[in-house]
Amino acid sequence: MVHFGLAVRHLNAPYGLEPFMERVSSTKSFGGTQGVYRHASETLSCDMKFAVYTPAGKGPFPVLYWLSGLTCTEENFITKAGAQRVASELGLVIVAPDTSPRGEGVPDDPEGAYDFGLGAGFYVNATQEPWAKHYKMYDYVTKELPALIEKEFPVNAARCGIFGHSMGGHGAITIHLKNPAKFKTCSAFAPIVAPSDVPWGKKALGNYLGPDEGAWADYDSCKLVAKAPSEAEILIDQGGADNFLAEQLQPERFGKAAQAAGQGVIIRMQDGYDHSYYFIATFMEDHLRWHGERL
Repeated sequence: MVHFGLAVRHLNAPYGLEPFMERVSSTKSFGGTQGVYRHASETLSCDMKFAVYTPAGKGPFPVLYWLSGLTCTEENFITKAGAQRVASELGLVIVAPDTSPRGEGVPDDPEGAYDFGLGAGFYVNATQEPWAKHYKMYDYVTKELPALIEKEFPVNAARCGIFGHSMGGHGAITIHLKNPAKFKTCSAFAPIVAPSDVPWGKKALGNYLGPDEGAWADYDSCKLVAKAPSEAEILIDQGGADNFLAEQLQPERFGKAAQAAGQGVIIRMQDGYDHSYYFIATFMEDHLRWHGERL
């Protein structure tokens, strides 16, 4: 059973006390509930929002974690991806966290760039100052948030998958490869598969993890799959008209690395589609059914 409003600390109270969660909004959608929630994150040392779609019924339901891309919050997926109808039909819970820590005292790119800092956590555990205190999105997505979801929502933790877009596609693949027993299924839209070698990734990993590129390998899909492929088959959709394709994404690199490692992967080039949520919404049903069949 989900319990809301049982707050034992205020949002501005010190961290280290009993966690706080509140419902920010709740809307009926295709018989289920699209909710947005806020809680006190011990991992990130700030308050975080996340979205959860819960289908009608008692559950427990399989659960999918969606990781969004640069500049996004928990709102982009739930308002643009069109996932609720199929999630309701298949009986899937979908969790969509924010893409970075937020709030007073959380550092941002000093130049205000969109590809680093707020909205660009890259799903890593930062080790460099001033980022290390707050920017631990890897631990947040793999540990703290699932523990909260499993406690408060009707999910079956043994039937869990992960998917995402762009920076979130990078996060989904790396998290799956490092945690295949927990996140059993994986798919991605236009993922950043080789962050060690492209501008977005070099900037983020260099700042969050420092100049030693050996530390970057733990968050690089191409390097991870070469070391430890999973037993799952990974689905990747990539728009052929994506203006970031050649410089930032390069999915063929993951295809080659996966093939060499024996990792099952399907990479579908979708002619004429760009990097936007129009692309994501077009193929969202395919991805949800992909996960639903395997979970």
